[in-house]
This record gives sequence, structure tokens and C-alpha cells, in this order.
Amino acid sequence: MDALACLCACPDAAVAARIARTLVDERLAACVNVLPGVRSVYRWRDAVEEADEVLLVAKTTRAALPALQARLLALHPYELPELFAVEAAGGLPAYLGWIADNVEAAPPAHDSGE
Repeated sequence: MDALACLCACPDAAVAARIARTLVDERLAACVNVLPGVRSVYRWRDAVEEADEVLLVAKTTRAALPALQARLLALHPYELPELFAVEAAGGLPAYLGWIADNVEAAPPAHDSGE
């Protein structure tokens, strides 16, 4: 399978919406689900932290992952953004084909001012 689901936590709905829209507009993801109401508990700089976040689930391809990763780093406000890619072990063939048809592996041209 070439399809991946990429998870990324964002600090709020506005950041999540901006990143989701950009990834789809630039064809780095075929679809991005925006899931509000996530409570994260994590270790950061030797302290346990808690934060309300918005989770993104981006459907992409293995070939596009490097470009998606680079774009996410450019767009995300966190010092160390979460990006976790999970391989699709299966799925509806037509849906997996739709992902492949709507994602481009080549990095898009964009302004560096974001």
C-alpha cells in the first residue's frame, strides 16, 4: 500500500484549518480531517505538560511524505511539530486510488513568507 495517514497536533482551530487547507490546496494531501477537542499529555523539556489541541489526520502517499513534512515544518508554530505517518494496511481500492490521484509528490511552489 502506498497510502499513509499522517497525524499532527495543532495548538488551535485556526492553525489547524490553515495547515489542512494548505496541504490539500498544494496537493500534498488528498484529504485532511480536523478533529477538535483533543487533550494531549506529553513530556517536554523534562516536564509533563498538558494542552488542548486540534488533531489533523492527513491522507497522503509515501512519495509525497517528504514534501508534506517540509511544508508542515514551514507552517507549524511548534518548535517540534508532531508528524506521525501510519501505513494503510488496507482499504477500499477506489478510495486508495482517489488518494493517489489527488496527491502530487513534487513539492509545490509557494511563498516562503509563511
